[in-house]
Amino acid sequence: MATIRQFQVTFDCAEPERVARFWCEVLGYEVPPPPQGSATWEEFHRSLPPGERGAWFAAVDPAGVRPRLFFQRVPEGKVAKNRMHLDVRAGAGLVGEERLAVLEAECARLVALGAVRLRLLPADEENESCIVMQDVEGNEFCLD
Repeated sequence: MATIRQFQVTFDCAEPERVARFWCEVLGYEVPPPPQGSATWEEFHRSLPPGERGAWFAAVDPAGVRPRLFFQRVPEGKVAKNRMHLDVRAGAGLVGEERLAVLEAECARLVALGAVRLRLLPADEENESCIVMQDVEGNEFCLD
């Protein structure tokens, strides 16, 4: 029997705070309070050695139900397709034109936040339609 009580999803990125704030807007997450002893995140980051400033950031579900998202700075850029991605479930339970309308509206909202629309995958015999997108640093995700 597994003893895991929680898990978080970790993103490698160039600008952790920027990517974290994007995903906060997408998912309705929040930036957690700064570590104890710091009034703001800016104050906390200024307290670190220069090479560690802005090296990580996090986003949390305000209801405490969904996993924490953690963003860590890495030196290398993204060079290939993600091996894992998030499915952002805007159209769950919807089908046909109603689903497409919801997906298109949500896609427009995400593009305004800095996401990039890549392509629509139309419904087939097994799957409903979804839109493949990228976040502000090029990480793929599906809007479904």
